[in-house]
Amino acid sequence: MPIDFNQARHTMVEQQIRPWEVLDRRVLEALSAVPREDFVPVEHRRLAFADLPLPLPHGEWMFKPVVEGRLLQALDLAPTDEVLEIGAGSGFLTACLGHLAHSVLALERHADLAATARQRLAALGVGNVQLDTAHADHWDSPRRFDAILLGGAVAELPARFIGWLRPGGRLVAVRGEAPAQEAICLRAGADGPVIESLFETEVPYLDGHAPRARFRL
Repeated sequence: MPIDFNQARHTMVEQQIRPWEVLDRRVLEALSAVPREDFVPVEHRRLAFADLPLPLPHGEWMFKPVVEGRLLQALDLAPTDEVLEIGAGSGFLTACLGHLAHSVLALERHADLAATARQRLAALGVGNVQLDTAHADHWDSPRRFDAILLGGAVAELPARFIGWLRPGGRLVAVRGEAPAQEAICLRAGADGPVIESLFETEVPYLDGHAPRARFRL
């Protein structure tokens, strides 16, 4: 039986995301406007709106919709903001960021994932996103950003990521050692970074940012 994706998307927003304390009108509009089913691998398209993380090639994952909503809300984006996304994956959150911000620079280390995401963004007419094939640990830029979103967890938050923020900018990430990870919002204050704990969750790590293996006797 064919799926009514518009109805499924509406149900996801109203019955999953909104009840999980995502109340920002612009975030809810972005999640309603961007067709998540177009960013999900074909074999998992029927699960596009399920309360589940979904696998991508190379062992990458799409976050659960509720986690996506909470992270987008925590960024508190203005229409004038310039955003850096580290780990674009499928490009779904990239498209949502493009809906919310003035411009987005997204990094994705896998060339095939980056190419597919570019095609999806172009098909939707998302024109304010630049998606580069790059590993954030080996990338640098003189640009500074109003907001940064990490598309995977980090055991520890790298100082170089924080250094790409403008004064007053926000970085939203999941950090810690699974299964005890927490989503945080870091704000670049005049007296140093201020970190707010948002919620507990568990997501896969960005490449190179899992906890170091512990030596056991």
